[in-house]
Amino acid sequence: MRADFPILATQVGGQPLVYLDSGATSQNPRCVMEAEQQFYEQFNAAVHRGAHTLAVEATDHFEAARAAVARFVGAAEDEIVWTSNATEALNLITYAFSNASIGRGGPDAERFRLGPGDEIVVTELEHHANLIPWQELAFRTGADLRYIPVDATGALRMDLAPEIITHRTRIVAFTHVSNVLGTITDVAALVALAREAGAFTVLDGCQSVPHLPVDVKALGVDFMAFSGHKMLGPTGIGALYGRRELLNAMPPFLTGGSMITTVTMERAEFLPAPNRFEAGTQRISQAVGLAAAVGYLEEVGMGRIAGWEEHLGARMAEGLAGIPGIRLLGPDGLARIGTATFDVEGVHPHDVGQFLDSRGVAVRVGHHCAQPLHRALGVTATTRASTYLYNTEQDVDAMLSAVADVRGFFGANA
Repeated sequence: MRADFPILATQVGGQPLVYLDSGATSQNPRCVMEAEQQFYEQFNAAVHRGAHTLAVEATDHFEAARAAVARFVGAAEDEIVWTSNATEALNLITYAFSNASIGRGGPDAERFRLGPGDEIVVTELEHHANLIPWQELAFRTGADLRYIPVDATGALRMDLAPEIITHRTRIVAFTHVSNVLGTITDVAALVALAREAGAFTVLDGCQSVPHLPVDVKALGVDFMAFSGHKMLGPTGIGALYGRRELLNAMPPFLTGGSMITTVTMERAEFLPAPNRFEAGTQRISQAVGLAAAVGYLEEVGMGRIAGWEEHLGARMAEGLAGIPGIRLLGPDGLARIGTATFDVEGVHPHDVGQFLDSRGVAVRVGHHCAQPLHRALGVTATTRASTYLYNTEQDVDAMLSAVADVRGFFGANA
């Protein structure tokens, strides 16, 4: 399999690359790069416009990509909206709610109207992409933003959730998998509470769709956002899943060409979803590349991928626990993907990252766009190693060996 990923043959500072930063972005198999290249060489044209052969072929490839991604997450084709990334997908939802709240969208959009007295609920686990857009929506509408806290270990306080999700709650937005801790959220419990309250659910699938079998219908969520570059696909492409009846009732976010039925000098009528949310020229080659990535993941098997990463994650956790001065973050006993985030006593994470890089080991350091969670855990920054299907036990062991030498190198053992 590793031969399918040319970049894994790279050397860093004379050392073989050990890539353990897939939580930030994953690497591309050759088939994804070839799919994009083939599109530009043979099919490049604008979609949904021209009647010439290339335009028709480009449109066919573009929509086939949508069908592939929809199938991958258990959605219908018209329930997948292309976006630039998950951040844009989440902003799309919040701006649609915002537009409905000022009366855009007509009677069908009234269900999305927010105002003072309404509440939006998130969790303390969220990365900034699934926090700040909701903060901004609260500012724009007068709604209150509440959150389910974590305990000192980083476990979500599900015992408090029934008190926080009430009849005032209109939206519950939460991550499926913590991008810091790798812990898996109890989606079923939060969806049940949201349904009881009559609230919409928005799932951040950035760290779950690439690593776990995900079926949006089985999960029962109303919306889900995810990114292509974290699941072997290109950068610049992401997707929003939304239940068909909700997407068709929502006012659009971006407006312009290719998303209308009629336009006069005074007003416009909009196409049904997903086109009403895809104004302007789309990310065509990126969508084609993402479809190739999905095909690759399906061929390997998401269950097999999840099992392998769980094994690597356990190996990392056990190894880190045996190194003096290392604090592995996150609660015990909760299911995780293959991610380990840790603090090295006496050494700043940026120094840890540079030392590991000198050994060829690429990890993420900093607050991982999750400052509130780090604050709750009592740290300002950490080191994160995140695996994917192409990582090996040897990769994990190389990382552990390097981590074991960090404190000695910086004189922190004294």
